[in-house]
Amino acid sequence: MRIAVSAENDGGLDSPVSPHFGRCPYFVLVDTNGGALGRVEAVRNPYYGNHQPGQVPAFIQSQGADVMLSGGMGAGAVSYFNQYGIEVATGASGTVRQAIDRYLAGSLRGNQPCCPEDGGHHHHG
Repeated sequence: MRIAVSAENDGGLDSPVSPHFGRCPYFVLVDTNGGALGRVEAVRNPYYGNHQPGQVPAFIQSQGADVMLSGGMGAGAVSYFNQYGIEVATGASGTVRQAIDRYLAGSLRGNQPCCPEDGGHHHHG
């Protein structure tokens, strides 16, 4: 399984999780096998600072991810990931390693679109 995590820098497993997947500067991709962590790769977000709906989920799909972990995500992005068959879990925090450990342990699951007070609409400011 390949897990993508929104990250604040390219520090691999020690990178802080970014609170917002579309505006993160990096993604850390981690291959897992039976709960063991394998290959770790940090990739720059090619749409950092300027992206159109669907571009970042398509990029994550092109990286072979099965799961996307992030602090937060808009409802539209969640929908794109669902179309690609990529599981989304929001509410991730701490380091990439901590987020993956929580996901693999089953305590990081589900997603809530950001901005729930306005019906899940996603705003870029």
